[in-house]
Amino acid sequence: MGSQWEDKSKPHLNIVFVGHVDHGKSTTVGRLLLDSGHIEQHVIEKFEQEASERGKAGFGFAYVMDGLKEERERGITIDVAHKEFFTPKYYFTVIDAPGHRDFVKNMITGTSQADAAVLNVAANDGVNAQTKEHAFLAKVLGVKELIVNINKMDISGVDWSEDKYKSAVEEVSNLLKMAGFNPADVPKIPCSSFNGENLFNKSDNMPWYKGGTLLYTLENVFIGNEFNHVDARFPVQWVIRPQSKEHHDFRGFAGRVAGGVFKKGDEVTVQPSGFRSRVKAIHTFEGEVDEAFAPMSVTMTLEDEIDISRGDMIVKQNNPPLVSQDLDAMICWFSESTKLQLGRKYTIRHTTREAKCVIKEAKYKVNVNTLHKVEDDLEVGLNDIARISLRTSAPLLHDPYKRNRQTGSFIIVDDATNATVAAGMIV
Repeated sequence: MGSQWEDKSKPHLNIVFVGHVDHGKSTTVGRLLLDSGHIEQHVIEKFEQEASERGKAGFGFAYVMDGLKEERERGITIDVAHKEFFTPKYYFTVIDAPGHRDFVKNMITGTSQADAAVLNVAANDGVNAQTKEHAFLAKVLGVKELIVNINKMDISGVDWSEDKYKSAVEEVSNLLKMAGFNPADVPKIPCSSFNGENLFNKSDNMPWYKGGTLLYTLENVFIGNEFNHVDARFPVQWVIRPQSKEHHDFRGFAGRVAGGVFKKGDEVTVQPSGFRSRVKAIHTFEGEVDEAFAPMSVTMTLEDEIDISRGDMIVKQNNPPLVSQDLDAMICWFSESTKLQLGRKYTIRHTTREAKCVIKEAKYKVNVNTLHKVEDDLEVGLNDIARISLRTSAPLLHDPYKRNRQTGSFIIVDDATNATVAAGMIV
């Protein structure tokens, strides 16, 4: 079913729904999609029947996002789910991220894509372990806009109470302050996602609340573009040499613009070689264009024949990235079977470059419940967040994560298993 507001030319935003397990993330999304006309009632009824047959009565809305068989059987979100969602103003991609602790790495995957986040907090349960963890990760991963859904205002013991809402707001505000958000800048909306109160429609059961609904709040967030449009960064993914009669002298460099703007005629430098040239042409699937900016995928040609390989980076003159083999970073450890081993060789993948690396030091871990530094226990295992220093076998062309998500992030791979064991953000 299409939305009455469906128009993909609208400004596009990624919004992630996070929070403790069973605090209503998937249900919130399902109800929003129903009430705004993105899905039909009979679809919800079908999901509710399926949920009841599995002994999960009341999970019909959640099944809109919980597509995996294991998720439906267990009644929790495991994988990151995506749905399109249109409002009169925006075209959203809705990301539903897991709340169960076993699936933190998938939550990070979802949140790292997000422009804004909705933190779901059940009014009857308050702030829990994953609530703290997700608020902290949202801040670390650079989510600029946060909205809090004080959910389950209908549940017995809460009963639409303003005092219960205020108590939850106080608890959440203390958490937001610890995580680095300004609580005054974060809307806190009392909702019943199951009943659809204060999501799309204003609630009659909470006349004491004078603020906007969740939809209204989403409509009025201001999000700057997630991409850095100041620092021109073009990591080369492929060197294209057709070797055909028609294009015998063509030499193009394909990739995705990771920052800034490139125009025909721009003076550029190739890193790490330092060779200089000018942009001759910029090609896309639709044809040649005058300029390219993040996150466009393009093929760029230069006026001079320069030796360029995968992993090199084309940048503007006088605005180079940082170049170093020694990095400080925050990482989240993903591996269940292995712990971080100092001095062991791993593979680091950063933009289009791959190198060997050694983790030299674990400086501290972060206690996600208190957000305090832990310096007396430096064993880093599953779901631990730690500040580390590492050294790479070849220099990496990078920017701090806070300045550029694309050039400031990386993953670490275990060579023995080829499994991703950590994701990191360069400090």
